[in-house]
Amino acid sequence: MAMYRKLGRSSAQRKALLRTQVTQLLYHGKIVTTEARAKEVRKIAEKVIAMAVREKDNYEEVTVKAKVPRKNADGKRVKEVIDGKRRTVYDEVDKTIKKDQPSRLHARREMLKILYPVTSSETTRKDGKVGGYSRATISKTHNVLSSIMRTAVEWEIIERNPCGKVKVPSIPKTADNIKFFTPEQTAAFLAYTEEPHTWEVKAHNRIDDTAKGYTVGQYTSQKGLSLQLQVLFHMAIYTGMRKGELLALKWPDIDFENNTVHVTKSVSVLKGRVIIKEPKTRTSHRTITIPQSLTVKLQKLRISQSEYRLSVGEYWQNEDWIFTQDNGKMMNYSTPYHALQNTIKWYNQSHPENEALPLIPFYGLRHTSATLLIAGKQDVKTVSSRLGHAQTSTTMNIYAHALQEGDQRAADTLETILKKHS
Repeated sequence: MAMYRKLGRSSAQRKALLRTQVTQLLYHGKIVTTEARAKEVRKIAEKVIAMAVREKDNYEEVTVKAKVPRKNADGKRVKEVIDGKRRTVYDEVDKTIKKDQPSRLHARREMLKILYPVTSSETTRKDGKVGGYSRATISKTHNVLSSIMRTAVEWEIIERNPCGKVKVPSIPKTADNIKFFTPEQTAAFLAYTEEPHTWEVKAHNRIDDTAKGYTVGQYTSQKGLSLQLQVLFHMAIYTGMRKGELLALKWPDIDFENNTVHVTKSVSVLKGRVIIKEPKTRTSHRTITIPQSLTVKLQKLRISQSEYRLSVGEYWQNEDWIFTQDNGKMMNYSTPYHALQNTIKWYNQSHPENEALPLIPFYGLRHTSATLLIAGKQDVKTVSSRLGHAQTSTTMNIYAHALQEGDQRAADTLETILKKHS
């Protein structure tokens, strides 16, 4: 029998529910639940308790140096001003701790697997998506758990942070986890972004200016993707630039006469704040040539932006960004991703299932650009230069799948030539 029964819920909900109840049972000693759930909870809890009892005394006591907060007579932490900031004063003391034996440490890790698992790239996801969690998701989960444990150490609830020596697994980029459009899908996607679409709006309620409610019946409307998003998607595919590099573009970075784009800066989010920084690597400072058709689109966008800026007057904050919000500020960092996801979903809703586009992330447009160039028999050095990779080996490692396809075509061509002369 499987460890987790359905219990009328999805797999992810079921596991979260059972693990929560097991934790509550171990902490409080009793819980109130249904008979079916109680059987499952008991089975899991007994496994954890058996390990705990078996390894209870399997440790050795060692003395270590530890920093503890200095406290005053009232039991409050002593603070002093350092560099203009109040900081807690710590004293170094000898402290006796319990050092786990190997089997006890293993049991502790097994318990963490039962109660707080982090899904790696090799496991099956429960949200229906293909592949495992990304390194970013795993890192965020690890950071949250580590922060909780670190606080517990400071509050002297536990003796050490069990997440301290846990390394986040490295997930290499391979053909299996790189998502991109094929040439046919890319052409269909770009064509779709330039066409007006028919939108079906369901019946819904509204409130008029007098605060009275009324119902609007179902209707259809025609609307196309904004020129700004059209240019954004075309730029991502034709240049292979990273999202942060695209958002950091200003109008002076475009050379309209020579059809080039100068990449000199990038955007990222740090602790919830958007920051402008140098590009990812030294070679990320680069000049990329773009087709004349894309230059024309950029010129149209600049004219459209200028007209809109004049119409809104002082509301516009003129910072010369190419991709903006409605007030002239830089486009929100998450907008490109959500705009791409919505566009792909709208495309798939209006096309047969066999013509559906894969739901790729915004970074997938960069992968698409590189894959198309390699498929078009461009040399790796040129592709690497356009992408801003520090070394051509980086390009070769990431896009080995496209290079292998080209190598297969070369082998087939050679075989055809030799057969003609045999």
